[in-house]
Amino acid sequence: MAKQKKEKPELDMETTVADMNVEGFSWYDPKKKNGQKQEPVQLTKKEYRALIRGAYRAMLPIIGCIIAGALIVVLLAYIWLQ
Repeated sequence: MAKQKKEKPELDMETTVADMNVEGFSWYDPKKKNGQKQEPVQLTKKEYRALIRGAYRAMLPIIGCIIAGALIVVLLAYIWLQ
C-alpha cells in the first residue's frame, strides 16, 4: 500500500507580525499610519502546541551542540587530570 500524502496548509501572507515600514528601507512609506492596532491572532490549542513544538525543534540542534561541547570539555578535563 502506498502512503497518502498529507496536504500542506496554505501560507498566511496577510498577517503582519512586525511593522516593517522602517525609514531607510526601499519600501518605506511615510504616509502609512504607525498607530494602527491589529487584533491579536487567536490560536487554537492544537495550533499553539504546534507552534511551541516547532520552536523547540528549531532550538534542538543548538542545544545538542552545546551539550556535546560540554561533554567533550568534561572528557578532556577528565583525561588530562588523571
